[in-house]
Amino acid sequence: MLRASIAFFIVAIIAAVFGFGGIAGSAAAIAKILFAVFVVLFLISVVLHLGSGSKKLT
Repeated sequence: MLRASIAFFIVAIIAAVFGFGGIAGSAAAIAKILFAVFVVLFLISVVLHLGSGSKKLT
């Protein structure tokens, strides 16, 4: 999911360079949403791992 948000971010930058404002804005918005979802899922997985009582972080 992080790769997808990075890909949309790169598309937004390329579209902005070529002057496609609508496409750049849309791709940037999608990248922001995907990044937020990634961060939330990461934090949930960290909390669940710490709550499980496991000693190894693998």
